[in-house]
Amino acid sequence: MIPMPRVSANGIEIEYETFGDPKAQPMLLIGGLGSQLLSWDEDFCALLAGHGFHVIRFDNRDSGLSTWVDDAYTLDDMAADAAGLLDALGIPAAHVVGASMGGFIAQLVALNHPDRVLTLTSIMSGPNGDDQVQPTTEGSGVLMAPAPDTREERIAIGVWARQALLGPADLFDEPHERARVTRAVDRAYHPAGFGRQLGAVLVARGRLERLGSVSVPTLVIHGDADILVPVENGRRVAAAVPGARLMEIEGMGHDLPRRVWSQVADAIASLAGEAAPAC
Repeated sequence: MIPMPRVSANGIEIEYETFGDPKAQPMLLIGGLGSQLLSWDEDFCALLAGHGFHVIRFDNRDSGLSTWVDDAYTLDDMAADAAGLLDALGIPAAHVVGASMGGFIAQLVALNHPDRVLTLTSIMSGPNGDDQVQPTTEGSGVLMAPAPDTREERIAIGVWARQALLGPADLFDEPHERARVTRAVDRAYHPAGFGRQLGAVLVARGRLERLGSVSVPTLVIHGDADILVPVENGRRVAAAVPGARLMEIEGMGHDLPRRVWSQVADAIASLAGEAAPAC
């Protein structure tokens, strides 16, 4: 991992880190709702780098150490942030991978900035708007949990959410997850940003018709036990994108557990082999 200075992009400052050889194929990882770049585990990023990628993870606007804003914005604005980060780094195009809300954003990068995307990977994500299958009751409960007041309560609710979203095929490693949540809380806790990002998700229009215009190799990965973004969302995205592959993972929830990392990294690397050369 190489910590880098923040860069200016699309009118904000973006915090990012890189893994692997800067001369390798660039891969941009886009995180989910309220998450920080920490949501992309260092070991997973290193695994991707070992497949021959220059991996870039970053804090979305209104999260982590990137700019916290005061006004409302859209997922299209966040897609423009991602494209702007590539501009700032001098990268013409990248393999774009997004998880959850990051998948919404990755799809919009492919739609709004198609020349910046070599391949698209959408993980535990969906098509938004009226095209979206809503969370289960349990999933909505996690999403709408109130922001707690103390550090200890923030850590506790974060650990609870991680356990609630885990799929039935995966054991909950409480000490590991507590350490991850604690690190994120201590690095940057910003519930107002979570609220604004959620607002951007809720007003986003459905994309199924537009996704028919995506022409880059596309991979959709989804767990069949996802209570926050049910698997039918991934199926709809895969069906909408011409030639897209769908990888459904049995027993996986709204999470990317270590047991699937090699499988996922291999699939992303295979997809990258189908990309047209960057201009």
